[in-house]
Amino acid sequence: MIDTEQNVMIAVPIGQVWDFAHDIRAWARLMPGLQDCAVIDDNTSRWTLKVGAGALVRTVRVSVSVQRWAGPEEVDFTYTLEGDPVKGGGTYRASPRGPAGTEVAFMVRVEGTGPMAPMWEAMGRPLLPKFARGFADEFKAEAERLAGVAEPSVCQAATQRYPVFAWCMKWLRRMLGRSADVAR
Repeated sequence: MIDTEQNVMIAVPIGQVWDFAHDIRAWARLMPGLQDCAVIDDNTSRWTLKVGAGALVRTVRVSVSVQRWAGPEEVDFTYTLEGDPVKGGGTYRASPRGPAGTEVAFMVRVEGTGPMAPMWEAMGRPLLPKFARGFADEFKAEAERLAGVAEPSVCQAATQRYPVFAWCMKWLRRMLGRSADVAR
């Protein structure tokens, strides 16, 4: 089993964060490669994602089940990859930070099953924190955008959405001897 926790500070009151967080379609739209999100009932959905690692690109179906909606502070969920020996789960925990801020912690775990578990976990160990960080950052950006908080600059948005752009900007800053504020 591998797991990670990612925290973000959102410049939005907890009630408005919950307005976004309690919509499973909103979560699905933040997933890279989302092709479809079929909502089966209030707690169950099936997401179709096109995922890739290097030259290997494939379509996967993920069954997502919310075990507990306890808003605005908590959500617990599980998921399984249909046709693959992978399952997992996670949590969403939100805490108010002043009148206009919310701290959100996302925890996600991945469990490979069967004889391929060591391979699944070895491949996923370096990727899971990056994937979860990207999801947390997208969640923050979308919650703030929906609440009318200033949108990120074009460069900030591009570096969040496209890691290659982030690497290029970092390289460019080093080459030009500029601070990290160049992209702001």
